[in-house]
Amino acid sequence: MSADGQGRSHWFDDEAGPVVRPYAMTRGRTSSAAQHRLDLIAVVVAQSHADDPDADSTLSPEHVDIVGLCRDAPQSVAELSAELDLPIGVVRVLIGDLVDGEFVHVNRPVPPAELVDESILRDVINGLRAL
Repeated sequence: MSADGQGRSHWFDDEAGPVVRPYAMTRGRTSSAAQHRLDLIAVVVAQSHADDPDADSTLSPEHVDIVGLCRDAPQSVAELSAELDLPIGVVRVLIGDLVDGEFVHVNRPVPPAELVDESILRDVINGLRAL
């Protein structure tokens, strides 16, 4: 590091304090067992029977924040990422940890391929009207 503090600028933000790298929050992990279920619009809901996340020493402050936000109201993965100002990949790993610990559960949207075709619905409506 140079005497003028140039090296310090990469690891310290005067307003925020020391910068924590995203990989530090996930302990170097880039995926979780539950990550395949976590697209951007998946809704995360706090489990009503879950223990107090503040009392669990294995959870990071970010984990606790996610549970707190989801207790107030169900949140999408994208909303959590924006609210916490964290990269989406980090949020997915953290949510995966919380799913494994049964602090939250994830409601996945119905894939477009599984949605009922609009023409079928029209045929059903027309059939009902014909009765």
